[in-house]
Amino acid sequence: MQKFTCCLLAVLAVPLTAAPTPLDRMFADFWEESLAADPVSATFCGDNRYNDRFGPTSSAEAIAGQRRLAETYLAQAAALDPSALGAEERISYDLFRYQHEMTLEGLRYPSHLLPVNQIFSLHLLFAQLGSGQSAQPFATVADYENWIGRARGFGPYVDGIIGDMRTGITRGIVLPKELAAAVIPQLASLGTADLDQSVFLTPVRRLPAEFSAADRERLTAAYTALVRDELAPAYRRLHDFMRDEYLPRCRDTVGWGALPGGTEWYAYLARSYTTTTLAPDEIHRLGLAEVARLRALMEEAKAAVGFRGTLQEFYRHLDTDPSLKFKTREDMQQAYEDLRARVEARVPEFFGRTPRTPFVIRAVESYREQNAAPAQYYPGTPDGQRPGIFYYNAYRPETRSRFTTEAFFVHEAIPGHHFEISLAQEHASLPAFRRFGRTTAYSEGWGLYCEMLGRELGLYTDPHQWVGRLSAEIWRACRLVIDTGIHAKGWTREQAVAYFLEHVPQSEGVARQEVDRYIAYPGQALSYKIGELRLRELRALAERELGPKFSLRAFHDEVLAHGSVPLDVLEAAVRRWIAAQQAA
Repeated sequence: MQKFTCCLLAVLAVPLTAAPTPLDRMFADFWEESLAADPVSATFCGDNRYNDRFGPTSSAEAIAGQRRLAETYLAQAAALDPSALGAEERISYDLFRYQHEMTLEGLRYPSHLLPVNQIFSLHLLFAQLGSGQSAQPFATVADYENWIGRARGFGPYVDGIIGDMRTGITRGIVLPKELAAAVIPQLASLGTADLDQSVFLTPVRRLPAEFSAADRERLTAAYTALVRDELAPAYRRLHDFMRDEYLPRCRDTVGWGALPGGTEWYAYLARSYTTTTLAPDEIHRLGLAEVARLRALMEEAKAAVGFRGTLQEFYRHLDTDPSLKFKTREDMQQAYEDLRARVEARVPEFFGRTPRTPFVIRAVESYREQNAAPAQYYPGTPDGQRPGIFYYNAYRPETRSRFTTEAFFVHEAIPGHHFEISLAQEHASLPAFRRFGRTTAYSEGWGLYCEMLGRELGLYTDPHQWVGRLSAEIWRACRLVIDTGIHAKGWTREQAVAYFLEHVPQSEGVARQEVDRYIAYPGQALSYKIGELRLRELRALAERELGPKFSLRAFHDEVLAHGSVPLDVLEAAVRRWIAAQQAA
């Protein structure tokens, strides 16, 4: 997904009864060092030892740390002989080397000169942490004091990224104007001088009742001073810089290919997010073929709901018919709560292993909802202290489609991301870097596969929900075309929006929001369809090879047994499983 997605050295990477091997010690040492170097990630992983630390406040320090870790542990791995390793250990060894090699290759590109965007960057993540509604704990006096220590790093960090963006201006590595413009109102809101409106004072508005009067008074004063004197001014500095100095120098182009070295940079991102060697042109052609296949299915679905007219007229109907929209935020919450009960009742038929980690359903916070995805998932911790969160976007609920709720839920919540992330985190026999790491093609491929699985789970009985399922899949197929179109073929923003609206039944506002996401995160949008297609191929292979021996429940358990791995690694594991089933 991005940074802050790996996590937690709560236990050793091997069972306590086994003597650690050199391989085990290498994995554990790396994980310990990586968490100390990136304390915010540690917090997201449930490791609370570093909750009072911000981490590097300059890109130079962060890059040097990443390079040192990658080079150090690649050298250690090279000194070990993997020939005698068992299958699971060999996955760990190969994945360890692959990740560090990709890290070093990625450091060739100046991503630190583009530290801010409207979707996911630290100015938004920090507000989530400081609100008390995310990973940063606010239960004890020590927790409250930890946040003060961490927050003191934000001002120096802001000054550092302003310096990086000034360097970006001189090198011609700047954001497109539309993206920079979208960040400015976010910064204005988070940097408000009206302390009654500051999200960063939420924790002291909700001080635990058991805190003493002296602690309540002291913490309230400290938080007020912190926000008034440090956090809000830092947000305003960044706001003023972006409005007055940066935005006028931003570019009119939108693709990575327009940046210096951008063609090679984008090819790397495509390989990184898909864990394949597919070139952008190959991915573009694959996307065109998938869009054509799904348009034919959408024509059938249009007939099934009894709509007479062209596909484009049908899309306009889906976007404008008030009966297909929500009315209130409360309606959205209830719809997802009802859906949860339906899906949970069927899960045991399809999965032998289910996570212990709970999850909750929650609306996206108001300060980021305007630019957030329609739905998303944030992991919990395997000790159950923090649940996973299925977020739905309730911004302007009257514009939000009812007919996509089932597809969104099974992708983001159960059996989608909540299952694959939680089961990996709870898998104590895997090394921590595998339990808490994320491979986007696997993760998003699994989510999209689960949308297809929804029909077998008893969903999509309403023909409009089936339309929603198809619209969600064609949406992801369009991503292959649009992402490569923008970044490898020179498409304009308007060209990308027009293509999206031609093929996806969503509003122009959603189309622009989506296209801006692809502009901000080149390559990430490729992972969904590439991963899902591989999973479908592997299921078809297992069904064909095993015949009557095939168990869908066992297949799902195998796919989820190894953590988040590159697609070739997953394929090799499934092929070994097929062979074992045949031999049984």
